[in-house]
Amino acid sequence: MQDNEILGRIGDLIDEEHALRARISAGEATSEERGRIKNLEESLDQCWDLLRQRRARRGVGENPDGAVARPVSEVEGYQQ
Repeated sequence: MQDNEILGRIGDLIDEEHALRARISAGEATSEERGRIKNLEESLDQCWDLLRQRRARRGVGENPDGAVARPVSEVEGYQQ
């Protein structure tokens, strides 16, 4: 996946997250929609991590295509 594709995916996930949060705030969300927020946050974290990996590899002269999406369990365990 190329950087622009990752950024497009991030944009799509953010749009969906904003729409769901608006429905939750309005009291219109189903329990499934409320549960989807966690999945969206995890997917966003994975996408951002992949993008950072690609940029770091490029920065040291390596092929960015060698970056791989890490599992949620790993990405969610990072310290901020």
